[in-house]
This record gives sequence, C-alpha cells and structure tokens, in this order.
Amino acid sequence: MDWNHLRAFLETAQTGSLSAAARKLGLSQPTLSRQVACIEQDLGVTLFERVGKSMVLTDTGLDLLEHAKAMGIAANELGLAATGRSQMVEGTVSVSATDAVAAYLLPPLIRSLRESAPGISIDLVSSNTLSDLRRREADIAVRHVRPEEPDLIGRLLREATASFYASKAWVAMNGHPRTAADAAQHDFIGSDRTGNYLAYMQQHGLPITEASFSCYADHSVANWALMQQGLGIAVMMDEMARATPDVVRVLDDVPAVKFPVWLVTHRELRTSRRIRLVFDWLAEGLSTPAET
Repeated sequence: MDWNHLRAFLETAQTGSLSAAARKLGLSQPTLSRQVACIEQDLGVTLFERVGKSMVLTDTGLDLLEHAKAMGIAANELGLAATGRSQMVEGTVSVSATDAVAAYLLPPLIRSLRESAPGISIDLVSSNTLSDLRRREADIAVRHVRPEEPDLIGRLLREATASFYASKAWVAMNGHPRTAADAAQHDFIGSDRTGNYLAYMQQHGLPITEASFSCYADHSVANWALMQQGLGIAVMMDEMARATPDVVRVLDDVPAVKFPVWLVTHRELRTSRRIRLVFDWLAEGLSTPAET
C-alpha cells in the first residue's frame, strides 16, 4: 500500500474535507482526490460518501480508520526518531595516529572537541602502523602517507617538519653539533634494528653508522624520552619539540625532514554526522602547527 494514499485517506477522514486535508498535506485538492480514489481502488471498497462539501466515512471507512490511525502514529514516531537520530551527535569515534601525534597533538584537540560536543567519546588508537580503515580498525586516521585505497578519502592538511634535538645537559657535555660532518662524532637514538632508519639518516646526508646508535626505541615517545635522558640525538616533529622544555635543536645546518599530514576516513563513514564532525574538527586543528 502506498503510504501517500493511506495518509490522504487518514487526513480526509480526520478533517472531513478534501480541501482541508489538501491544505494540511500541502497538496492540491485534485491531487488529494486522486490519492483517495487510488486507495479505494486498491482496497476495492468505498471509504467516503460526499455530503455537500463534506466527506463522510462509510461503515467500511470507519472500520479501517483505527488501523490507519495506528499506522499514522507509527509513521510519525518513525519520523521523529529518524530526525532525532540524524541530529544527535553522540557515540564513539575511533581515531588512529602515530604515538607521537597521539601523545602531543591530539589531546588538546580532543579536549576542545569534548567541550563542544560532549556526547562524543574518542577512542584514541596509538599505533605506528597504518590502521586498516576498511576493516574498521579506526574510523579516522592521521597518516603521513597519501591514502591509495580507492574506498578511502583523505585530506592533505599541510607539510610538517622534523629536526634533530638533544637535551640541554647533553649539549653542555658534548658540545653543539651543527653540520652533517659533526654528526659522525656523536651518539644517536635509533628507531629500529632493521637498518631502515640508518639508511634514511644516511640518505639525509648524515655520515653515521650502526655504531652511532647508543640505544633503540621503535616508538617515538620512548625515543624522545631517551633523548631527554641525555642518551643521544633524536628526531622529532618541530612543534612537539618546541613544547618540550630543556631540549635544544642540534645539527642546525642539516635541512629539516619534511613529511605530509593527511587525515583519512572511509568513504562510507564520511556520511555519518558524528564522524564528519570529528573529521572536520581534527582537520581544522591539525592544519596549522600546534601553538607552544
């Protein structure tokens, strides 16, 4: 049964007039009259008798009216529930980021988001691997590589920089290395034992070897903590370093490492108002370097 036809019957029965029902439904009177005729044809019964300008229910119409009212109430409740649900911004949104971004950049943004939308809970996934958004390991991810998957959408927010740092105590003891050549004389903190990090440093112009590493930590936060303890030179995102007391930028003449900041989500999830709100909030907050 066509709901429009049933609604035409219900409103006509309740108002007792085609013209009044048409005004209430925002239809022309001929359109409403055709809808009433259609439901009578579909059911094979006569629902109304015309008495002057009024429409009076037949006995059959009276029998069916209560059923139509129940369906009308259910339809209204469905509409209200859908409208309320579409306007609600509640629930959990999972956000994946590297451990350094999760520890330093996202907490202030999550705090301000909670103040603006207290119904949203953020599940912060700290991981240095690419979370698989297609398998819902996260709803939104902060990435440093362009998303290649066709069912993901990403927004390039900016290009960030990272430089070389050491603790003030380390500099006081070992001096302030400034050039790439100076790097060969000092200890570094490695991030892996596979040789990938060493190769990257060498490609960046640093004449260091495996013997240059005093220790290793594959997570940036732990790596940074080792640097603060004076165990050597580490690489860190510049805005995070500026927020850390008692650290000094070293190897000043070596160009900063540049890398993109992408915000990524699944194409289907982008239609969720809750996820869209979090995505846009993070995009705005991460588009400029964090203040120190």
